[in-house]
Amino acid sequence: MSSMARSSPTAAAARPTAVTSPPSVAQPSQRYDGAGPFPAGADAPAAPRGIGERLYVVVTGVIVVAPFLALGLAGWLLWGSLIHPADVLLALVLYVVTGLGVTVGFHRGLTHGGYQSVRPVRVALAVAGSLSFQGDVVGWVATHRRHHAFTDRPGDPHSPYRYGTQLRGQLRGLAHAHVGWLFRNDPTCARRYAPDLLADRDIRAVSRAFPALCVLTLALPFVLGWAIGGTWQRALTALLWAGLVRVALLHHVTWSVNSLCHMIGSRPFRTRRHDRATNLWPLALLSFGESWHNLHHADPTSARHGVDRGQIDPSAAVIRLFERVGWVYDVRWPTPERVTARRR
Repeated sequence: MSSMARSSPTAAAARPTAVTSPPSVAQPSQRYDGAGPFPAGADAPAAPRGIGERLYVVVTGVIVVAPFLALGLAGWLLWGSLIHPADVLLALVLYVVTGLGVTVGFHRGLTHGGYQSVRPVRVALAVAGSLSFQGDVVGWVATHRRHHAFTDRPGDPHSPYRYGTQLRGQLRGLAHAHVGWLFRNDPTCARRYAPDLLADRDIRAVSRAFPALCVLTLALPFVLGWAIGGTWQRALTALLWAGLVRVALLHHVTWSVNSLCHMIGSRPFRTRRHDRATNLWPLALLSFGESWHNLHHADPTSARHGVDRGQIDPSAAVIRLFERVGWVYDVRWPTPERVTARRR
């Protein structure tokens, strides 16, 4: 971890603003009317599936399915018994740490440049987000920037409108946006969408360490469970609840922002053509404020997503705290004028 010095002027100059469509990715077809399925060939040409690609699909399947199996095992273990309070506490702490790593670190900071941070905090948030099992930091950011470049139109890697707006297409699209897109042979070019992160030595190191961090995010609850309970049974229950079940919950909350928050909810703010991002209040607390998705798509670089009265935004509160202690700076807080200008 580097010193507490702020980011260099070069890094500040690379701060992401509006995402544009790179020439290497297929441009939205003029034939797309916002209602029908995405035209054939709208995505980037798929690379042939080699051994590495097939391995990726297998590993992705394990990551998606294993937590579900763990949840079933958890139900069986709970039948007629009680869960240990330490398991709940560990799960809660790790959920908050890894969840904020995704929302504050991966999303609002690294993807959209909603603030700048001192180097150790930038790296620590990247590590915390990597512990969520949602992919390496560079790949995550590149994919999300591509999503904003082509929101809900051809080129979007996980739009629920991929198969049209009829009932059958919507159901298929919902499954695609939630988890199906992970299995498509549709890679996002990091050199086009995240060159600033590829130029960052520390972030590249965190990205390369992703497999080890995946092991750590499961080993940590196992070791802590053993230390607290003193038995391998307590270590396994901690692994189950604070490891696998915690990962599964955060996965599906994040994926729900991709799927549900483009189909269900309110849209008080104007977004670009075809962009159907919504606000979905039931997910606000679990997603740390990410489900105020309509404002986010109306003003992507804003450090706060929940701007109206009563809209809980824990991620914004953490950014505010970090700003007060001097860990982050140049925060892009929404002004009343900016918010009003984006209202319908």
